[in-house]
Amino acid sequence: MTLTRPRVWPGRPYPLGATWDGRGVNFALFSENAEKVELCLFEGDGGRETARVVLPEYTHEIWHGYLPDARPGQRYGYRVHGPYAPDAGHRFNANKLVLDPYAKAWGGRLEWTDAHFGYRLGAAAEDLTFDTRDNAPYMPKCVVVDTAFTWGEDRKPRVPWHETILYELHVKGYTVRHPDVPRPHRGTFAGMADQAIVSYLKALGVTSIELLPVQAFIHDRHLVKKGLSNYWGYNTLGFFAPHTEYLASGKLGEFKTFVQVMHDAGIEVILDVVYNHTAEGNHLGPTLSFKGIDNASYYRLVPGRERYYQDSTGCGNTLNLRHPRVLQLVMDSLRYWVEEMRVDGFRFDLATTLARDKGPFDPHAGFIEAVRQDPVLSTVKLIAEPWDVGDGGYRLGGFPPGFAEWNDRYRDTVRRFWKGDRGQVAELATRVTGSSDLFDRRGRCPWASINYVTAHDGFTLADLTAYNYKHNQANGEDGRDGTDNNHSWNHGEEGPSNDVNIQELRLRQMRNFLATLLLSQGVPMLVAGDEFGRSQKGNNNPYCQDNEISWINWGAIGPKGRQMIRLVRWLLRLRKRHRVFHRNRFFHGVTLRGTDVKDLTWLDAQGRERLKPEHWSDPEDRFLAFLIRGEAGDYFLTEMGQPEPDYSFLVAFNAHPRTVDMVLPPLSAGTAWSLLLDTARPGMERIAAPLDGHTYAVESRSLTIFRRDPGPHHGDDESRPWG
Repeated sequence: MTLTRPRVWPGRPYPLGATWDGRGVNFALFSENAEKVELCLFEGDGGRETARVVLPEYTHEIWHGYLPDARPGQRYGYRVHGPYAPDAGHRFNANKLVLDPYAKAWGGRLEWTDAHFGYRLGAAAEDLTFDTRDNAPYMPKCVVVDTAFTWGEDRKPRVPWHETILYELHVKGYTVRHPDVPRPHRGTFAGMADQAIVSYLKALGVTSIELLPVQAFIHDRHLVKKGLSNYWGYNTLGFFAPHTEYLASGKLGEFKTFVQVMHDAGIEVILDVVYNHTAEGNHLGPTLSFKGIDNASYYRLVPGRERYYQDSTGCGNTLNLRHPRVLQLVMDSLRYWVEEMRVDGFRFDLATTLARDKGPFDPHAGFIEAVRQDPVLSTVKLIAEPWDVGDGGYRLGGFPPGFAEWNDRYRDTVRRFWKGDRGQVAELATRVTGSSDLFDRRGRCPWASINYVTAHDGFTLADLTAYNYKHNQANGEDGRDGTDNNHSWNHGEEGPSNDVNIQELRLRQMRNFLATLLLSQGVPMLVAGDEFGRSQKGNNNPYCQDNEISWINWGAIGPKGRQMIRLVRWLLRLRKRHRVFHRNRFFHGVTLRGTDVKDLTWLDAQGRERLKPEHWSDPEDRFLAFLIRGEAGDYFLTEMGQPEPDYSFLVAFNAHPRTVDMVLPPLSAGTAWSLLLDTARPGMERIAAPLDGHTYAVESRSLTIFRRDPGPHHGDDESRPWG
């Protein structure tokens, strides 16, 4: 192989990565334990290596050099020389081309071969052997980029936390079957920027979309062998580069255009990010980047047994955020996505792992404190998945102010209540009012609770009402994958049913779940497709299903699905219009200043206030009602722009298998309760209002909402039936 000798200058140790300055490209790579670093340059398509350059300088453990003749579009990788001594934690193998951790773009795809492993795959001594094959022909290549982009008048929406409505979606699954998205754009950021998508999101009423991982990831070898893929993308390898499969144009600007379009519509873009582990796996995994650059620095190794990796993620390895350069990598990546790509926040996968400086979870860990004090990152939305698989890994409520947290206790309680489980009333009361038992400390607010009934991981809303058991056979793991703790109920028949009664009950339960979620204190998170009843055929872990199981089939939305969409839109309008449903402070059941009324009152079916512990202790009780006084929501603006006292609302939950006659609280003269929603009677809204002191028949397994007008008002969207 004949290689050219490009000009190379000393360059600078900062910034890390490949940086185009308008005249040439500076290359900088951290490795504390390397002995030599070679920069490999490739032809435009990444196929043939054209040059190999030894980086000439080593400053503060950073290898660097400047190529005055390099330009954007140049494809490259590294070969890093050093000891191959797994027992000491070192896995250098210069026969392996490795990817730059700071690469802003990738070109090409990973083709699996035994050459990607630093040891001889299949050898009796496993990773203590050494493999000399070159893996470069089968590797994606890093690409030098020009980050210039015309943002124009782009402004971040900066939606207040208490007004936020999250909508979790998968870039490909959301657009790949949308009939109004041009075929070349389906499954990509360009498809997400299509006006059909933007208009739908805006009309639905969501404020913020949360994307499943879009940072560059690879598909696991064992999945590829089965004809599957890492569809969800929780297998990150490039923390700066957008995933190439989501770029229709192959250009960085496509992602920026998508963000710009979302911002123009007032919608935030939040990324689900995976900084807890990488795609390189355990000691028997491949050498693709970090492992071959400086394994002992990038990963947490078992003390005294450095051949092996500490693993609190269940994915084989854990990034070593105790190392200042690894912490810098994560911080630089986060700031890059905020400042250069202009995203609005992050959801941190297995966030407990990120706070394990010395083993146990520490809310003052270096990463947590670094983010909280950072002038850039502390201003965006930060969401923790507050658990991992390590000891003491479940830390719900344990993250500090500034972070919101996925609240799985909310999910389980709401599921169990509507399923009809015993003894859920008291727990439901706590969850729908913001989970103050978990978050009401250190100045945290109800928005610290990210409420959800479903997420990407688990049943969809339709499947939650149609399956008692997971049906994951398509994953090829003999049903061992995915949780068995679903708190689901098929309502009498497993899977699709032709029984009209079962169909109607399932729809009612979906309405119950949606209404409960969207009227609870905290931040509600919907999963894309739940608003019209999307099914995954009972698969509660379709992480590897890049097909019709996971894709949204927009063409299959029928009349009942469209009715559900209208309900979601109506509920979101109701929530947004009335501050009592999205307060910035917790309810405490106290008398409001300057009044003789409580902010919130819990009631039983007889209209009596639940004051004593014994009022909550009946395990067979499945009915709960609460009265929110309009004064608790401060004021809302009328169509004339004038402040006016908010309405008072009465919300009742009946999970009994029988109708409950609810006594309505008495009202002052001249006012009456108006029925806004009855999930058992879609389309019956705004019927003649019952008078105070009368009863209302709350049907079995249904939710009702009543409103009391404080006086003349100017009319609003909830006065029109949604059904």
